[in-house]
Amino acid sequence: MPDGYLTRIEQGGTNVSGGQKQRLCIARALLKQPKILVLDDSTSACDTATDARIRRNMRKAMPGMTKLFISQRISTVKDCDRIMVLDNGHLSGFDTHEQLLKTNKVYKEIYDLQDSDTADFDKKD
Repeated sequence: MPDGYLTRIEQGGTNVSGGQKQRLCIARALLKQPKILVLDDSTSACDTATDARIRRNMRKAMPGMTKLFISQRISTVKDCDRIMVLDNGHLSGFDTHEQLLKTNKVYKEIYDLQDSDTADFDKKD
């Protein structure tokens, strides 16, 4: 923002983007230095590169904090210690990214759909 930290945020955040709102909310939560941080689709409006930077910086700056990521993006959860996979409200799997790719059909299908090497969004039917 042109005024940096002095930027005035309008009520409802009407003068910032969805990704900027999400980053501001994360920053406010981190200022409280919680022992446990729950992030529910907290970077869904951010591009994947920004999402990766946020997670990498949280890992480095706050190694002792427990962080729970709730996300539909595999890229957001793949580096987590453990991933819980829900399918229609039921627990389908609970393991590491690597193990889930080998053992969990639901997780593997989601991964394949989101994997940029196999997904072709420009392809016409």
